[in-house]
Amino acid sequence: MKHSAELFRPKIYTRGAGSRLTLCRLVRLFLLATLGASLLAGCGKSRRFVVAYVSVDQIYSEPILKAFERDTGIEVRAVYDVEASKTTGLATRLIAEKEYPRADVFWNGEFAQTLRLKESGILQASSPAAASGIPSAFKDTEGHWFGIGGRARVFLINRSLLRPDQYPKKLEDFLNPKYPPDRIGMSLPLFGTSATHAAALFAVMGPEPATKFFSALKDRGVRLVDGNSVVRDLVANGRLIFGITDTDDALGAVERGAPVEIVAPDQDERGTLVVPGTAALIRGAPHSKEAALLMDYLLKPETEQALIRSGFCQWSIRGNIGSSPMFPSGLKTMTVSLSEVNNLLPQALRQMREIFSR
Repeated sequence: MKHSAELFRPKIYTRGAGSRLTLCRLVRLFLLATLGASLLAGCGKSRRFVVAYVSVDQIYSEPILKAFERDTGIEVRAVYDVEASKTTGLATRLIAEKEYPRADVFWNGEFAQTLRLKESGILQASSPAAASGIPSAFKDTEGHWFGIGGRARVFLINRSLLRPDQYPKKLEDFLNPKYPPDRIGMSLPLFGTSATHAAALFAVMGPEPATKFFSALKDRGVRLVDGNSVVRDLVANGRLIFGITDTDDALGAVERGAPVEIVAPDQDERGTLVVPGTAALIRGAPHSKEAALLMDYLLKPETEQALIRSGFCQWSIRGNIGSSPMFPSGLKTMTVSLSEVNNLLPQALRQMREIFSR
């Protein structure tokens, strides 16, 4: 019989040619494995985050969202949309997700689809502290949405192809026979600011005259493309003589040194449409506390100024919207309420689909 001391002597296990694993080493490995598991568990803990659906071009919106992350430690999981269906696609997605919302905040580069979402019961009323300085014309009376900056719908003209005395002055110049229809263009008015512009024309011209105008555009063969940035690029490279786009896209061509000029249309009559961006909370947002912080961040005057410096928007909705360095002599803006444009958007879109699907 073995001595009692031998019974409790640590056994030595052999593995391979002389490799020995003692009980002490087993204990050490167990402790290391336990520590590793705890570290992995710590890494698996989710950070605070907020989900934002964003129709503002990523090149402009992402730096703002990254700054919010740095300042708050809250991760922003952003969902962007493609140029052709910008805003409309995200709004449709939000409506589809109404019963089980995935997004917390909707940051929109225009306003019409945001107002549509309010009517559909998608938005949550709120009162961000940063919204106190926004004029009543640019925020919902019930707190469902708030404006951020403004962009204008302008002509972008290739100055190598037209003299200043040949520049278009009004939207009806799209129908002027002196301009070849295949050399002038606009974004298809079914999405984004192009659709908003169509609805605004329904408001100021009346539905029947506006419908006739767009029907004449289609019948004449004016070039229709997928997005304002496409209009910009075609004008910049000389494939179009001129087109209508947003000021942020137009300025992008200027900054790249393209031979282009920016002209505000309809300064003698109805005025140029200025389109504010908007931000809104989603009803039933799964991360409501983080969403409230992001909303307040987006609506700060400093954020609007950062967007202006970046070139995304050219007007502060907190100031004189008719004043801008782009138009030193002033800008006559279209007199139309955002709610009126929203009310006419469904009718305008029905007519646009009917006209441009022929």
